[in-house]
Amino acid sequence: MGIISVNGIKVYAYHGCLDEERKIGSDYEVNVTVEADLEASSISDKLNDTVDYVSINSIVKSEMSIPSNLLEHVVKRIIDSIVANHKMVDTVEVSVAKINPPINGDVANVLVKEKFFNV
Repeated sequence: MGIISVNGIKVYAYHGCLDEERKIGSDYEVNVTVEADLEASSISDKLNDTVDYVSINSIVKSEMSIPSNLLEHVVKRIIDSIVANHKMVDTVEVSVAKINPPINGDVANVLVKEKFFNV
């Protein structure tokens, strides 16, 4: 079993329950880790035998462009899209962090993380 991680994907998006958040937007950071059998790609040296991290980045940017009230919803959409587009993935972990959230306090970010097991 191998691991591919795409970390620190920076996105400006419009998520949140407050009208202001959905109008003004905010900075986000997304991290994705997938586990899959990478033996075939390690032998063949062919892109179609692995999980293409360019595709993962594209999926994240696409799903982040769709406004949602909750980060939990965004995380699930990213996971669902990765699993649908990469059948060889056994496990997906996604975290989405809202940088400088509009809450009453000095908070660097809020983060939602979910791990999916494809059984």
